[in-house]
Amino acid sequence: MDSPIFFDTWAGLGRILVTGLLAYPALILMLRISGKRTLSKFNAFDFIVTIALGSMLASVVVTGTVPLAEGLLALAMLIAWQFCITWLSVRSERLQTLIKSNPTLLVHRGVYQERAMREERVTKAEIAAALHSSGKGKISAECSVILETDGTLNVFKAV
Repeated sequence: MDSPIFFDTWAGLGRILVTGLLAYPALILMLRISGKRTLSKFNAFDFIVTIALGSMLASVVVTGTVPLAEGLLALAMLIAWQFCITWLSVRSERLQTLIKSNPTLLVHRGVYQERAMREERVTKAEIAAALHSSGKGKISAECSVILETDGTLNVFKAV
C-alpha cells in the first residue's frame, strides 16, 4: 500500500509534535551539560558525532520505531562517549594522534605546496577564495595558507 503524500494519521502527527517538543530540549540540555567541545568543529571525529546526533534526533522524532526514552538514552550515550574520548585524548597523546589530524601548510611564503594540496585535495581556486575572504587580493611572498584540523583555510602573514 502506498503511503499518503501529506500524513498517515493525526496520531502520527501528534506523536511527532510531542516527541519533537520533548527530544529537542532534552538534546539541548545534554549538550549544555557536556560542554562546548561536543559540537565543536575540531576534527573528523567531532564532525561524525555531530552528524550522528542529528541522525539520532531525526530517528526519535520522525520514525515511530524508536521510543522517546530509548532515543534519549542513545543521544546521552553518544554524548557520553564523545565526552570520554575527548577527555582521554587531552590526556593521551597516542589517542589524540589517532582521532585528530594535523594542520597542513598549503602555501609557504607565496609558494604553493603542490604535493600537500594534492594530498589534502585542495585546489588553487579554494585557496584564492580563502585569500579573498581574508582581505588579500592575491598570493604574495608575505602570505602563507594552512589547512586547519577542522577543514578551514587560514591565511596569515609569513614570518
